[in-house]
Amino acid sequence: MFSYIKLYGPPVSQAIKALEKMAIDMPEVCIMDTLLAQSYPTFDNRISRVEGAQSYFGFMGNMSVERCDKIVSKKGEMLGDHDFFFEWFKEPSFEQLNNLIQKIDEVLSPLGCRYTITTKK
Repeated sequence: MFSYIKLYGPPVSQAIKALEKMAIDMPEVCIMDTLLAQSYPTFDNRISRVEGAQSYFGFMGNMSVERCDKIVSKKGEMLGDHDFFFEWFKEPSFEQLNNLIQKIDEVLSPLGCRYTITTKK
């Protein structure tokens, strides 16, 4: 299941970075976004994925090896017209979806960036 985010209004790149940082502490999801899709190379083995994630997310703080291995979705082509998505490892509950919206509101509110969210299989 995916929760797709479409961002509106500046600062879109700052909003994407804020969502990436938020996702680090959400072990129930992996992510993909337009910035990540352009700068994150495709790696064929776990060591390269971990090193790539550590390099990309390094400015955001320490991440465990396990989280580095799982934070980036391998389904980047599913981004489509959206700016960001959360891929759920297990189907989320209604409460988890509401918590996600609340977290997104909290990180995007200071930026003044608006968004829409669509969750589907």
